[in-house]
Amino acid sequence: MSVVKFLTNLVLLIYYILESVVLTFVPRSLRYKDIKGQTVLITGGGSGIGRLLAIRFAKRGARIVVWDLNLNGAQETAKLVKDQGGEAFAFHCDVSQPQAVYDAAAKVKQEVGKVDILVNNAGIVTGKRFLECPDEKIKKTFEVNALAHFWESLRLELHVEGYNGIKSSVVCPYFINTGMFDGVEAGLFAMLTPEYVADQIVSAVLANQEVIIIPGYFSVLVALKAIVSVKVQEHMMKWANVMNCMRAFSGRLPEEGPHPLRNLSDSLNNFNDKQTKCL
Repeated sequence: MSVVKFLTNLVLLIYYILESVVLTFVPRSLRYKDIKGQTVLITGGGSGIGRLLAIRFAKRGARIVVWDLNLNGAQETAKLVKDQGGEAFAFHCDVSQPQAVYDAAAKVKQEVGKVDILVNNAGIVTGKRFLECPDEKIKKTFEVNALAHFWESLRLELHVEGYNGIKSSVVCPYFINTGMFDGVEAGLFAMLTPEYVADQIVSAVLANQEVIIIPGYFSVLVALKAIVSVKVQEHMMKWANVMNCMRAFSGRLPEEGPHPLRNLSDSLNNFNDKQTKCL
């Protein structure tokens, strides 16, 4: 490596570190981008966090495309957006099936147009002990929660190839108080409200924040995990009373369809009177 190249990389590294430090003290709301008129596609948008995100993005003038395994749920979300004066489209899509993703994407392109923001929100939780979990459940968990993201997630490759105008945000939340986590015992840390999580996600997207850990103070725990021993981690989990958090898990039953968010109508009405919060 030449001296010039070394010095250039060193200067850039110092610049990025200083930029990160400065932005820590700058409210995200001052860095929001305008998404009015843009199209936001939300997977798993038929209920829960996906539904709240649809409402919030629509409030900022975006067109909403909802994908969900439950078409009725997707249509209900689209109706809620339209009732609030927004524009929305609903499509059936099983994100665990690559061909279904390709087909739904082609449909969206034809009927709606290009997508500006993709929110990979769809997810499932089994909640059983490993030895009690059927093989199909394990496979489906990976198909929905991991493999599905690979049919659309290209951030690193795009960056390497010079497409710096394409941004991505990775969201890492604690347990959220929706039907997906019914019965979970959160232990020392309180479960997150869906409204709070939705606000944080929208805020991160608008500010082009690459990684968001919710709640924010969990960043310290993530850092500790990288430097302490496994024994220390296990003791911390026991102390926080989260080792058996899934013992009473019931979750959302398949036959229930989309789980209605607690006080959804109230939260939507309240949202009319406030801006997205940035903490």
